[in-house]
Amino acid sequence: MTIEINNESDLEVDLKVVRSVAEYVIEQLKLHPMVDLGIIFVNEKPMTDLHVQWMDEPGPTDVLSFPMDELRPGAEDGPLPEGVLGDIVICPQVANLQAEAAGHSLMDEVNLLLTHGILHLVGFDHAEPDEEKEMFKLQKTLLEGFNSGRTL
Repeated sequence: MTIEINNESDLEVDLKVVRSVAEYVIEQLKLHPMVDLGIIFVNEKPMTDLHVQWMDEPGPTDVLSFPMDELRPGAEDGPLPEGVLGDIVICPQVANLQAEAAGHSLMDEVNLLLTHGILHLVGFDHAEPDEEKEMFKLQKTLLEGFNSGRTL
């Protein structure tokens, strides 16, 4: 598994925790152990540019996912293809505002956004109510599983 993480933002992000969350989610989704993932943290201006370019929406957003090889979660009974999951771009400034509004830490919000982004990379979406319910339930389960295994 190759996970490249770059923090190009002005906010400090615990990259060791980011790597641990990514590894945990990839393992729980039963993806091939030789998948590649890129995670980039950027400031509001570059995120705004990406948001306009790819989503045709103004202003910065919290997270964007760019799937590559259209990999899907695995199953216990079959071989999984290796490949490139894609890239996740997170804006810590937007994440920080959301964390404050939700009453939790920046890293809790980053972990949520990262998990959300990985789920998008493997084909989950939340455009329809039933899709949203499924995706957010899995997202919650993954985060609870990760957090229960952490030593504080």
